[in-house]
Amino acid sequence: MKVFFKTFGCRSNIFDTELMKNVINAQIVDNEQEADLIIVNSCTVTNFADRDLRQYINKWQNKKIILTGCGAYTQGKKLFENKKVNTVLGHKFKEQINEYLDKEGVFLGDFNFINTTIVENFSKTKAFIKIQEGCDFECAYCIIPYVRGHSRSLDEKLILEEIRKLRDKGISEFVLTGINMGSYGKDTGTSLSGLIEKISLIRGVKRIRLGSLEPMQVDERLIELTQNGILEKHLHIALQHTSDRMLRIMKRRNRVSTTLPLFEKLAEKNIALGTDFIVGHPGESDEIWQEALENFKKYPLTHIHIFRYSPREGTLSSQMKQDVPGDVAKKRAKVLEEIVRENSYNFRLKNKNLPLLVHIEDKKEGYSYGYDEFYNKMKLKGDFEKGEWVRVKDYKVERELNVKE
Repeated sequence: MKVFFKTFGCRSNIFDTELMKNVINAQIVDNEQEADLIIVNSCTVTNFADRDLRQYINKWQNKKIILTGCGAYTQGKKLFENKKVNTVLGHKFKEQINEYLDKEGVFLGDFNFINTTIVENFSKTKAFIKIQEGCDFECAYCIIPYVRGHSRSLDEKLILEEIRKLRDKGISEFVLTGINMGSYGKDTGTSLSGLIEKISLIRGVKRIRLGSLEPMQVDERLIELTQNGILEKHLHIALQHTSDRMLRIMKRRNRVSTTLPLFEKLAEKNIALGTDFIVGHPGESDEIWQEALENFKKYPLTHIHIFRYSPREGTLSSQMKQDVPGDVAKKRAKVLEEIVRENSYNFRLKNKNLPLLVHIEDKKEGYSYGYDEFYNKMKLKGDFEKGEWVRVKDYKVERELNVKE
């Protein structure tokens, strides 16, 4: 059997796809045309994700399709009943994918599981390492706890063994990820900082990157570790909004009075800072937006993921009055993007005299592209190998990226 994997969504999904690739008893092919079976690892975090999933499935109706991932829980039953997919598979059964290659039906299971399979091969220049699953937060807008379950940590020994095995295959950059990654270890008596320290001691690991954290999950030891030369000097800390009134509506735990001093402290240590922000959530009045905007300008942000709110059935926010027009939300997003774009440019100018260690990830038209320790993109003239580490100095800072001719 020839199988093609299609992955939508987050880094945890990327890891889950690699897990299935590592255990499947089938020939993995590089495109849909060659495949007898397409395994779709889906995302459902927004309506746009649901739309993209449906469009993709409709395009490949001449193929047998197994739907897994978070969209299996929100769209799977309907897609199966409408004969759009042959099989719907819950997260619990990804490690047993071989048992479902010839089965038809909806098999979701429960969330009382934790991955135990070690991924020994990864198809990218860096490896995404899932260290945690699920989320215990109850943000008003978020569907993820309903499709990933409660928070639980993967075994530390398995994580370290996985990294050593991937290191032996030549991978030297590792991105730690999870659904609520910063809660790692709370159920096992370990901690995220402790895990990072142990990974840093593995010979051959050149860089550790982190997925998204909640503000209260950034402790002093983690901050210290950003100075060790292995943990990336970039932290992505989810704010979602910068108006306390909006944060209360969203049922968020963070407040401006505690997060702004944290971000300022991190910036003083020359750490690049990213965040998530939702525009257009119900209740985001003009007054609240202006309050949020004034606060937002104070945060030393260099990277941002902006989401335009879309209601997810079954969440508290979906029951609220949808009172922010889409065009208004789009304009607000552009304002925030421009502020962060200017911040990023100034941050890179400030660090212009630093020699940067760039990990090459792509090549195109005589140039190689990669990311430095601040998670800033670098464009280098020359034919470097994917996965190669290059020390770069005397480069040009441009608006969107740094360039070395």
